[in-house]
Amino acid sequence: MNYKEKIEQLLLSVQKPARYIGGEHGSVIKDKSKIDVRFAFCFPDVYDIGMSHLGMKILYALKNKRENFWCERCFMVEKDYKQVLIDNDIPLYCLESLDPLYEFDMIGFTLQYELSYTNILSMLSLGRVPVLKKDRKDLAPIVVAGGPCVCNPEPLVDFIDIFIIGEGEEVNLELMDLYSEVKKRNGTRQEFLRLAAKIEGIYVPEFYDVTYNDDGTLHSFTPNIPEAPAKIKKRVIADFDNVYFPEYFVVPYTSIVHDRSVVEVLRGCIRGCRFCQAGFIYRPFREKSVDKIKSETKSLCEQTGYDEVSLSSLSTSDHTKIAELLRTLADYTDAENVSLSLPSLRIDNFSDELLERLKTIRKSGLTFACEAGTQRLRDVINKNITEEEILSTCRTAFEGGYTTVKLYFMLGLPTETDEDIEGIAQLAHKILDAYFETPRELRGGSIQISVSTATFVPKPFTPFEFEPQATAEEIDRKQKLLVRRLQSKKIKLSTHQDDTSILEACLAKGDRRMSKAVYNAWLKGCELDSWSEHFHFEKWQEAFDECGLDMAFYANRKRDYDELMPWDHLDYLVSKRFLISENKKAHEARTTRNCKEGCSGCGIDKCYGGVYCGGKH
Repeated sequence: MNYKEKIEQLLLSVQKPARYIGGEHGSVIKDKSKIDVRFAFCFPDVYDIGMSHLGMKILYALKNKRENFWCERCFMVEKDYKQVLIDNDIPLYCLESLDPLYEFDMIGFTLQYELSYTNILSMLSLGRVPVLKKDRKDLAPIVVAGGPCVCNPEPLVDFIDIFIIGEGEEVNLELMDLYSEVKKRNGTRQEFLRLAAKIEGIYVPEFYDVTYNDDGTLHSFTPNIPEAPAKIKKRVIADFDNVYFPEYFVVPYTSIVHDRSVVEVLRGCIRGCRFCQAGFIYRPFREKSVDKIKSETKSLCEQTGYDEVSLSSLSTSDHTKIAELLRTLADYTDAENVSLSLPSLRIDNFSDELLERLKTIRKSGLTFACEAGTQRLRDVINKNITEEEILSTCRTAFEGGYTTVKLYFMLGLPTETDEDIEGIAQLAHKILDAYFETPRELRGGSIQISVSTATFVPKPFTPFEFEPQATAEEIDRKQKLLVRRLQSKKIKLSTHQDDTSILEACLAKGDRRMSKAVYNAWLKGCELDSWSEHFHFEKWQEAFDECGLDMAFYANRKRDYDELMPWDHLDYLVSKRFLISENKKAHEARTTRNCKEGCSGCGIDKCYGGVYCGGKH
C-alpha cells in the first residue's frame, strides 16, 4: 500500500511535520525491484537527534554506494505523531520509500544511550515487526544493533537477533552480503544466524547459554553451537586515513541539534580517563591526515551548502598536527566564509595559537570538562590536568575577550569526599577571581561562569566498571552542599536528575535477565525516556520489581575483580588485567601517562597499532 497521500494529509496536525515526510536533499531513492537487500537504519530517538549523528550519516552513504543495497532512515516518533499513526492504521515507515518496517530485509538500530532502549521496542511494534525475537520465524526481517551501548548488549538480547561489536564500516557490508547470499538460495533464519556468527565482530546471543550463582551473579557464559566463538572480538578499522567517508549528507528541511557539516578527524583517545567508556572502547588512537580532512571538509560543504563545519573526535586538539590542520583549513574556510567549530578541546594543550583561531570561530564562550574539583580526585580519575593549567587557560581566554566559561564536573566519583565537592565551588570562584584580575582593557563585558554537574555512572570496559554508583540520597546531599558553597550570582549551577542516572547504571551493567524488565517497562508505556517530560521512574521500578530484580544490585553494588561480568564474553581489546590495575591505581590516587608519552600496556598494541600503539614502552 502507498501511504504517501494519506501521510501528507495528516502532517499538519503535528509538530515539526518535516520530520516525517522525507524527500530531503541528499536522500537516496532507488528502484526496489533492482535491490537485493533493503536495510532500515533506525535511530531510536527523534529525528532532530538522529539526523545529527555522524555514524548514521557514514553508514547510510556507505550502504547506498552499493547498487544492490538500499539503506533508508527511520526515527522514533513523538507522542503526537505516534497517535496519528495508530488512529489512521499507518505502520511506522522509512523516510525514503515510506514503506513500513516489516517490508525490510534487515532492521538496524544504533545504540547511543541506554535510556533509548524502550524506543527500540516501540519502533518495532509501530512498524508491525514482532518485538520479541522468538516470534520472528522467517528470514526477514533480521534485527541488528551496533554502537557504543552494545559493549554490554545483554539487556536487549530478547529483542535483537545480532549485535555488531566495534566499528561498523566493514562488517555491515559483510553481513549484508551474507544475507543476500542466503536470501537468493531461500535459506532459513537459523542458517543465516549460524553463518553470521562466524564473522568477526558479530555476536548472536541465542547461541550462548548463561547460568547464575545463588547470589545472583553470573556463573558461566557458554557457546552452544560450534560456530559461536567463546570470545567475540570487536572490529577495528586499521587504515583510518582511507576509511570510507561520505561525500554528501542528507540535509534536513527542519532544524536539528547539530545543523552543520561534520568531519571526523581522529578516532580513539590517548588520555585514559578512568571514567570514560569512549576513551577505552574506541581504542586504538588513529587520525586522518591534514590533506584528507581538508578534502572531506571541502566536499561536504560544497555538497550540502552548510556554512559551518565541525571537527569531530573525542579530543580534537590531540591531533598530532593540530596547528597545521587549523592553518590549512583556514585557507579554505576563510575564503568561503565557512565557520569552523572545534569541540572536544583539552585544557592542557590550549595554546595561544589555538585561542587566536578560536576567537574567529567561536564567540559564545569556552567549555572545559574539569570533571573533579580537587587535584586528588582528578588524579583518581586520571584526568591529567592541574588547577594551574585550568586557571592559566581561563586567563588566556579572558585576555582574549571571552566572558563565558562552562565547566563540567561529575558527582559521585569513586573515593569522592565532601572536600572534593567543596573544591568544585573553590575552583569556580578562583576562575571568577582570574577574570577580575585580567586588565579591563583586555577582558570583555560581564562574566558568566556555568557549573554543570552530572551524576557519575560506572560503565563497562572502564577501570571503574567494578565501582558502585552513588545512591540518590548521596547525590542529593552532595548537590545541596555544592549549592551552599557557591556564593556568587555570577556562577550558575545546573545539576542532573538522579533517577535517570540510576536507570542508566542498571541498563549499562545489566545481564540478560533485564530484558524482561525492559519489556515490562515498555508495556507500562515507557518510551522516550531520555526526555524528562516522558520519563516515569516509578514505572521502571515496578517493572524491575515484577521481574524480581533489584536496581541496587546492578547500580549500587561494588564488584569483585574476579566476578564474571555480563560483558566479559566481548573482547574490546583492552585487557581486564589492565582495567584492574588502573582501578587499584585510582584508589591510590596514582595517575597513568597518556599514550603519547609512552605505552602503559592496555593490550591494544598487541592487536592493532595506532599512531601511539607499539611506540614508546
